[in-house]
Amino acid sequence: MIHPVQAEALQFASDHAVETKRSLKMAKVEAVLFVADSALSTRKISQLATLANAAEAKELIDKLNAAFASTNSAFHIKRVATGYQLMTQPQYAFWLNKLHQRQAALKLSTPALETLAMVVYRQPITRADIESIRGVQSAEMLKQLMDRGLVRINGKDDSLGRPYLYESTRKFLEIFGLKNLDELPMGEKLRVWPQQKSQQPELSPDSIAEPESEVSTEIPSETDQDLPAA
Repeated sequence: MIHPVQAEALQFASDHAVETKRSLKMAKVEAVLFVADSALSTRKISQLATLANAAEAKELIDKLNAAFASTNSAFHIKRVATGYQLMTQPQYAFWLNKLHQRQAALKLSTPALETLAMVVYRQPITRADIESIRGVQSAEMLKQLMDRGLVRINGKDDSLGRPYLYESTRKFLEIFGLKNLDELPMGEKLRVWPQQKSQQPELSPDSIAEPESEVSTEIPSETDQDLPAA
């Protein structure tokens, strides 16, 4: 008896109905994005919402965004990292921060922000390079950023001693609402592109958006060079 009542209450529109209404497929996509705790690719959305393919998922996302915009909704679907995420409009951040205290949860100290900026704009980068720019030890800051999932180790440099290379993660893109590294503020002026580093391997802007594997958050010592790359 519950299912007929629910179906009548929802009153899904047909696929050709006005944009402000939800078709059954649109509603499923909206529900999937609503409960997801991170960005989802169109392929994953199509699987969870039982759609034909990723192209249909993208088409439904566009329709949902049109519906949100036409009704002055507090929500919108944004492309971040390698997928899409349901977010609130920026103008409501002040009230939402009061409710969830998100600023306290995401707050980083000034040294941590400095270290994160070095990694983001100059990745892949070694700890020694970070410390040479900041002028202070950065092992603890790197550990804090790795504990929060904003930074990870991805291989070793070819220089003497083969120190670890650090880069930002997909979670960093999701938290800061970025599609990729090309959207970094003043990225053209501040970012050091991989091809500018003669002694470091090339890294494409989209490569950090790949789902990261589990890595250790323990910062290795300078003399501990025999540990496997995380």
